Amino acid sequence: MNSFNTIAHMEMDHQLYRYHSLQALGRYLGVDIDRYPYSWKILIENLLRHEDGEIISRDGILKILDAFENGDSTVEVPFYPSRVILQDFTGVPVMVDLAAMRNVMHEWNLEPSLISPSVPTHLVIDHSVQVDAWACDDALKINMKKEFERNEERYRFLKWAQNAFDNFFVVPPGKGIIHQINVEHLANLVWVSEDEPPMVFPDTVVGTDSHTTMVNGLGVVGWGVGGIEAEAVMLGQPYYFPVPEIVGVNLVGSLPPKATATDVALLITETLRRIGVVGKFVEFFGPAWSSMSLSNRATIANMAPEYGATMGFCPVDEETISFLGNTGKRKTPLNIVERYLKKQRLFGGYPDPAKVLFSDVIEIDLSKAVPSLAGPKRPQDRVDCEKLSSIFSRILAAPKEQFGYGLDPDKLNQRVRVQSRGNSYDLKHGSVVIASITSCTNTSNPELIITAALLAKNAAQKGVKPKPWVKTSFSPGSRITTEYLKNLGLLKSLETLGFHVTCYGCATCIGNSGPLPEALLKAIEEGELVVCAVVSANRNFEGRVHGSVRANFLASPPLVVAYALSGRIDIDWNTEPLGYDSHGNPVFLKDIWPRRDEIKQLVEKTFDPVLFEKFRAKLFVGDNYWNDIVSVSGSLFEWDVDSTYLRRPLFLESVPFKPFGVKDIRGARVLLYLGDSITTDHISPAGTIPPESPAGRYLTSKGVSVEEFNSYGSRRGNHEVMVRGTFANIRLKNKLVPNRVGGWTVHIPSGKICSVWEAAEKYRQENIPLIVIAGREYGTGSSRDWAAKGTAMLGVKAVIAQSFERIHRSNLVGMGVLPLQFMEGQSPESLGLKGDEVFDICGILENMTPNAKIKVVAKGTTGIKEFYVISRLDTGIEVSYFLNGGILPKVLREIGLKAGRR
Repeated sequence: MNSFNTIAHMEMDHQLYRYHSLQALGRYLGVDIDRYPYSWKILIENLLRHEDGEIISRDGILKILDAFENGDSTVEVPFYPSRVILQDFTGVPVMVDLAAMRNVMHEWNLEPSLISPSVPTHLVIDHSVQVDAWACDDALKINMKKEFERNEERYRFLKWAQNAFDNFFVVPPGKGIIHQINVEHLANLVWVSEDEPPMVFPDTVVGTDSHTTMVNGLGVVGWGVGGIEAEAVMLGQPYYFPVPEIVGVNLVGSLPPKATATDVALLITETLRRIGVVGKFVEFFGPAWSSMSLSNRATIANMAPEYGATMGFCPVDEETISFLGNTGKRKTPLNIVERYLKKQRLFGGYPDPAKVLFSDVIEIDLSKAVPSLAGPKRPQDRVDCEKLSSIFSRILAAPKEQFGYGLDPDKLNQRVRVQSRGNSYDLKHGSVVIASITSCTNTSNPELIITAALLAKNAAQKGVKPKPWVKTSFSPGSRITTEYLKNLGLLKSLETLGFHVTCYGCATCIGNSGPLPEALLKAIEEGELVVCAVVSANRNFEGRVHGSVRANFLASPPLVVAYALSGRIDIDWNTEPLGYDSHGNPVFLKDIWPRRDEIKQLVEKTFDPVLFEKFRAKLFVGDNYWNDIVSVSGSLFEWDVDSTYLRRPLFLESVPFKPFGVKDIRGARVLLYLGDSITTDHISPAGTIPPESPAGRYLTSKGVSVEEFNSYGSRRGNHEVMVRGTFANIRLKNKLVPNRVGGWTVHIPSGKICSVWEAAEKYRQENIPLIVIAGREYGTGSSRDWAAKGTAMLGVKAVIAQSFERIHRSNLVGMGVLPLQFMEGQSPESLGLKGDEVFDICGILENMTPNAKIKVVAKGTTGIKEFYVISRLDTGIEVSYFLNGGILPKVLREIGLKAGRR
């Protein structure tokens, strides 16, 4: 169906191709399409191509275009991505849900195979490996062996899923990090259909990792969504989102000496977080952008979740085409890619940015991107390296509510003597105990990695090595990184300083940093020390990198090496040496920092199309560990009720064909009363499983030894583990129990302090519904669907917060939890809420429209408080999801209806 008559043709190499011409649409409507930002034009093409007269109609497209012109975000856009990408932490529960949905189909007497991805879906296994071994030649071998020992059951399930589901492809462990694999191999920029004549259209993607945005650096429209939303897209449903505001970011100026792409990314993150771009699209342009390498663009695009944007989009230009050529042949020939994009006016920068319909334009001067870190608890808190030495003591003494640590000023110089691994040393506040070159953000960038390797080479030549208390590790984004380092003779330089390749996975960036020496852990606990991690990652929320490391700083790979050499975060690089050479002479950072011309010369040697094609050919081929896993077959998965890894989810058992209906929430109690910036790391189970925790006790009761606990992330396919770990973060601060930190709350009727899970169980037995109260920026961080699944399974019916982060709010809706927002200018404190009240949330069914006002009555010991909140069901489709009890029940019912069930 094409009511606008936009089909056009182009001929290449004697083959005729069709495409939906945006220029034809402009002529038809009498509008200048070139006024639209590139990302918006790609979404318009998506609407035209999927027009069916029902979900996407002519009138609907006109309404969407009009809404964009007028800045009306109440209108929703149905989006059909070309493909879906998953990583294993979020991907395993996605496939567990799809397997369980097949069970529901079977129970409804329908064909189970109706549940299968309708779009290509790739799952990259990169989140399970941990840094158990480091600073040794066998680190990679040891860590991969342990990975398979811990995760064989999960991987067996994925091999079953690969055989059972159509359009589902698994990239085995050890290949690289999902986002670098996406940019290097899976993204095609432009696709050609198998129709005759074939249709040409832009690559678009959604992924279950918030850093899916890294592919924006390649000019691909895509972003992170919750696993629940990804499942709907996989099953042929559109992803709905409000008509976006698109902010233009004009990058100007030149980098100062020694500044890197990481410093640019941290500057942009700080600036855009301060201005506020949450939920908005960001598009980069300007003279500094146009001269940037694609790897640098990808580094900046990757950080979009940190600066709060849905996307950090970079238009396609000659640099993009050059990158595609340098990384070998992909499915669509480059001449078709370039010809199509130029015909669609989707190529090059903006000749006249002033005429583009940006909702706002922000200028960022890259000359301000001095060498920096971000931390100690948030990625937007950028600190100039030269200033950190003077302010770190102030950070330690600052109140906790100001992102400090509230330490007694008299104890700032406290030291603890440590004997470990044949070394004797003093550990103190600010000691760097983890230095890791890790994550997709920076290990995807040859310039950054080569700078780090050259710095390591220069340090090694002068005889300077990391301090003995620093755990060093290197987790490249792909095996190609290792290959070019070998070819340049630089891998050995990193190994000399203990930065051996530990794995090809996210590792330290997502909290899989592995163990620290027991003696060191004991000293940290004994002295209550605030020790540090310096990581080339994108997240540094407290408790994320390692449970005992409270101060975490993001930095470029060369600075990771530098801080490993210094061993402390409060070094003054201008006046203090990072070590001494073999003659006892001081060695300063400036003495070993590589020259920019030397870096550039080596970067030009890193791209070899033949090398990329060689790795691409074996992308889906596993090693012996993978090949030795024997998988079961069949369209229905055989659930093992005794499994501690994979269980059929409770929320996909006994699903009625007709929804139960929505009721008011009456007599609710507050399970948690939380402050600002509660992240999905605080909510979703992550990291190691403590033996004394509810999840640990559950595993012990099932005969699992502590050594075999593995991590929460690896057990996301078992709701019994995950619900017990929800809100169990060791750094969580619940105002109901102000004198405790961690996953604690109070069962209000009895006054008993207990774990969050134990309290929720008591409330469930008493048939009492639960709510969560929170401050601003609720749900920031990774797109963890278990943050919403666990919340729902604890019995939470609504979350009332001052503001929500985009993905987590959507996930709550997807699980049937009602997100409610305090009115502007109001907060739990201003309303006088104590958290011990009984809450009635009234008129929910009568107000089932987007962003409706809903009345809340809180009855406490000091009287009754009545106030209104805004329903954060932002679109009509979200209302429909909520009425069905979530996305998955709605999708199941729609598939059932199409299959003829009534």
